[in-house]
Amino acid sequence: MHKYIWMAGLAFAFQVQAQAPKTPSQPPKKVTPVEQKKVVYQVFTRLFGNTNTTNKPWGTKEENGVGKFNDFTDKALEEIKGLGVTHIWYTGVPHHAVVADYKPYGISDDDPDVVKGRAGSPYAVKDYYNVNPDLAVDPLTRLQEFEALIERTHKNGMKVIIDIVPNHIARKYKSLSKPEGVKDFGEDDDVTQEYNRNNNFYYIPGQPFQVPTSPDYKPLGGDEHPLLDGQFDENPAKWTGNGSRAAKPDINDWYETVKVNYGIRPDGSKDFPELPEGFEKKTYAEHYAYWKDKDVPNSWLKFREIAMYWLEKGVDGFRYDMAEMVPYEFWSFLNSSIKMKNPEAFLLAEVYNPNEYRNYIFKGKMDYLYDKVETYDHLKAMIRGQALSDGLTDIRKRNQDIERHMLHFLDNHDEQRLASVDFAGTPERGKPLMVVSTLLSSAPIMIYFGQEVGEPGLEEGGFGKPTRTSIFDYVGVPHHQRWMNNGKFDGGQLSDSEKALRDFYKRLLTFSAKSSAVMGNYMDLHAPNASTPNYDGQQYAFARWSATEKLIVVSNFDSYREVDYTLQIPAELIRLWGLKDGTYPVKDVLYGTTVSLKVSQGKGQLPVKLKGSESLVLKL
Repeated sequence: MHKYIWMAGLAFAFQVQAQAPKTPSQPPKKVTPVEQKKVVYQVFTRLFGNTNTTNKPWGTKEENGVGKFNDFTDKALEEIKGLGVTHIWYTGVPHHAVVADYKPYGISDDDPDVVKGRAGSPYAVKDYYNVNPDLAVDPLTRLQEFEALIERTHKNGMKVIIDIVPNHIARKYKSLSKPEGVKDFGEDDDVTQEYNRNNNFYYIPGQPFQVPTSPDYKPLGGDEHPLLDGQFDENPAKWTGNGSRAAKPDINDWYETVKVNYGIRPDGSKDFPELPEGFEKKTYAEHYAYWKDKDVPNSWLKFREIAMYWLEKGVDGFRYDMAEMVPYEFWSFLNSSIKMKNPEAFLLAEVYNPNEYRNYIFKGKMDYLYDKVETYDHLKAMIRGQALSDGLTDIRKRNQDIERHMLHFLDNHDEQRLASVDFAGTPERGKPLMVVSTLLSSAPIMIYFGQEVGEPGLEEGGFGKPTRTSIFDYVGVPHHQRWMNNGKFDGGQLSDSEKALRDFYKRLLTFSAKSSAVMGNYMDLHAPNASTPNYDGQQYAFARWSATEKLIVVSNFDSYREVDYTLQIPAELIRLWGLKDGTYPVKDVLYGTTVSLKVSQGKGQLPVKLKGSESLVLKL
């Protein structure tokens, strides 16, 4: 969801094991593959294949165009894979509330009074057992078209992630495709009670829902619509997705959604079994065994059914929207069930409170959390001149025990585009941020479609506003469209600078995906160079290494100043790398620049010369 305003308030807040010598009587030991860094390509599915360049504010899909599952051709997927991508997160796939008329296909209308934008919010899901009809060539075969996309993605060597939105669903939830025996959310609720443990929603008995109003906002930009009357039939009213208990929520609330009840009483207490002390150290199998005989709220069971449904269809993982608004006990229940079915499932959670990170990782059995509040926010502040690089070292130290779990990104559907005027300003200024985000930790790195060609998010979509590519409107994404080149996916319309940028991303990401050093050890080189002439708070350096690969990464965040200094390499690192006094060639893995590391009396010196916004990834 577009929750950047709400988040501001919330933000306050792991070598290969040595094997014993074999004897002839011992069976051969299983060889564990070298771990690969995961590279996630997030794509807003509705926008990816759209070639229409009209971009009329509040335009219909007929006016502005809409992308389809079939636009992800083998050629498109081959090019995405060529970036080093291991996983594609197809955003906005589950069937959410839309304004378009699909009654001829048996789909009920959605009321624009409770739909954000004309295309609708992908986080207001109305049917968890089917997909958005906008994305299909034939809405009647929309599920089969998505299943074919899953198969194509796998054939091209990548895994599939989709959203699960556990905290809230559309105000008008109605599944046409649910399996036999599955009941809709709220179908068996006792609506006379504000709270009941097995109700799926919270209610406001005796009060009907009222559509929020604002003098500054008109649904559909003021266009007429048969259902646009300021009314929506919901009696009694339900709590709104962000927790509002008002029958008439505020216009800034998530009024298009209702909050799901997980057995948290209105006073905040928990109405379900809690994990025993020490369970943060238990395996997912032990978590699964714990929940096997427990009585849990009905909403828990419904979402487990949903996850299992999509796993059966070949989905390889989930991104969980606003996961920290749901108790981590539920995540223990759900994620352990998922892992028992697919131990390799990729489970990513949107969590913004650093004080809760470890609960969701260790107790909730999440694989990865967004590293938004710390690394992302600090990098953004740095490029905007509001912070120095020193803080990156502090963050890395603070989260050393969970660094492998903290997914890095610089761009996604919620955030301002990296190349936008309110972030880096130009895609080139974002390059050192990308190098550090990618190589600083062993956690996955994620990019958002269009980021690799410098998409700045300038479009005025209607509900969506510039600097963010709208997720609520039918829009085209100009820089991405130039790379797409009318379905050729060859970058034929890109400028020279855009081609060079995409080449940079390709070099960096493909290297990271195969580098053993990036999945190995880390040492900060920033603090040891605090007194080095010409090395300041706009510079950053660190080392990564494995048994077979040794790297020194240096970045210049200053966009306008060329820097020239001698990086001091501590004696401890020289010892760990087993280097004797002498001179060693080191070569930049991105573009081939070669310099010499000089080791004398057990310490190292490395001459560095960086242009503005330049980085070197130097391999010994």
